[in-house]
Amino acid sequence: MTEILLKLSTRPIPYPAEVHDRLEADAKQIIDCYPQSRSALLPLLHLVQSVEGYVSGTGIGFCAEQLGLTDAEVTAVATFYSMYRSTPTGDYHVGVCTNTLCAILGGDEILAALKAHLGIGHGETTADGSITLEHIECNAACDYAPVVMVNWEFFDNQTPESARALADSLRNGEPVIGSRSGIPLCTFRETARVLAGFPDERPGVTDGETGAATLAGLHVARTTAVPEQPLHRHDSRFDDGSDR
Repeated sequence: MTEILLKLSTRPIPYPAEVHDRLEADAKQIIDCYPQSRSALLPLLHLVQSVEGYVSGTGIGFCAEQLGLTDAEVTAVATFYSMYRSTPTGDYHVGVCTNTLCAILGGDEILAALKAHLGIGHGETTADGSITLEHIECNAACDYAPVVMVNWEFFDNQTPESARALADSLRNGEPVIGSRSGIPLCTFRETARVLAGFPDERPGVTDGETGAATLAGLHVARTTAVPEQPLHRHDSRFDDGSDR
């Protein structure tokens, strides 16, 4: 019991001075973008996640220190959003969408295949630290279902076979290019820094282009004639003819 109490009472180890100073300078850049400093909490959480690969107690304390918040206030936000990890994350966070449309089109099979292939379950990381696997909610990419995301970049129209090949390429250190970015992936920590608001310095990075499947509905709307409907004016009079 004493050992358990000691573990619960242990405070996070502060960042080394050089790391703290670097983060403090970065945090100031972020905070200066907001009229209310506490509005910078979300990007600051991404910033500390870029250091350790997750939001640790040390990271929570740093954010609280910078914004004049309590650790409890920061923790409440960090544990609300699923993009903030509470445990160490591999170089590549592989998220398989298992929401309705992706599941119907094979998302569940893809997740099962990756679990078996990698020997890990939901939220776990391979022994070599390369891949963390997770089933995630809708990625707003139903037009390309089933979808897998790696460090929040899309891999569209996946199958169990293509997902296993993707995982092998990631573990082997091969350049892997998302379906839409056109450039090799960066690591989870590098992605977190970009999400904190700092430039993506990969050569050739662009905003990408919208695919044909996404634009299909717009194309139909523009090419299909819709009869004009007559406008009806609202009659404000009551049944007895008065305007009360």
